[in-house]
Amino acid sequence: MSHKEEGAPAFKAPPLACDAHFHVFGLPGKYAYGADIRYQPPHAPLEDFLELAGHLGVERYVFVQPSAYGRNNDCMLDAMRAVGIGKCRGIVDIAQDASDSEFDRLNGIGVRGIRINENPIKPFEPGYSKTMLSRIRTLDARCAERGWMLDFLTPGWLTRELLPEMRKLKSQHTVAHMGMFLAKDGPKQPGNQEFHAYLRDSDKCWVKFTGTYRMSVAPGFADAAPMARALIETVPDRIIWGSDYPHLSFADKVTSTELFNLLAQWAPDAATRKKILVDNPQRLFRF
Repeated sequence: MSHKEEGAPAFKAPPLACDAHFHVFGLPGKYAYGADIRYQPPHAPLEDFLELAGHLGVERYVFVQPSAYGRNNDCMLDAMRAVGIGKCRGIVDIAQDASDSEFDRLNGIGVRGIRINENPIKPFEPGYSKTMLSRIRTLDARCAERGWMLDFLTPGWLTRELLPEMRKLKSQHTVAHMGMFLAKDGPKQPGNQEFHAYLRDSDKCWVKFTGTYRMSVAPGFADAAPMARALIETVPDRIIWGSDYPHLSFADKVTSTELFNLLAQWAPDAATRKKILVDNPQRLFRF
């Protein structure tokens, strides 16, 4: 389906709007996949994403390394080179002991952060966060030295478990999918309340309006609206938006335009949308 067939955007994107979280995939066999394949990797080339960006009026892009490629970032880096550092940034997945020269190489292409990525449907496993601390602490120190960020994608129970560690971080960090607290439990659920308390206390943590379908079950994602509005009330200057294109295992259930249009419901005020789409990502990614 052409992106134009998804219907028109509900509002005109402000100039220099940014899609701050999406993925690209090459043809099967072109780039080696990693060992942890959670879904059937699609073919989602840069050209298709750029068509979507044109449809939505998005002019800046933050590529995020998908889990299917493991630590082979080549597909994303090739796309970033094609776009150019003036318009894009990237979040990679690399080993905590990667060389300084590798950091320098990636920085030159436009990389500005590293993923801390756990399976979003990982079942509750108390204490699991302890297995992540060595990687988080090592990469936090290395990111802080370079002005990079850590990019967390974790199920809500794990986001909650990691909050004490996040409070110690020296680097800026982003939390995807609104922390992935289940929308059906509402903004007053304990984990979400603790997350908001952390956001109020810290100037280093940013939230992504991404992957709404991973934390919402209601028709039209209606149950996500109170979650989103509570975040806008708590931390309007540290929210960024991403399409999460190509939506992977949800691709037959949702379109990028539908997700973009949610912003019109969550933030009816154009000035707030400009913060989320332009001003906040510009500050965070230093476009």
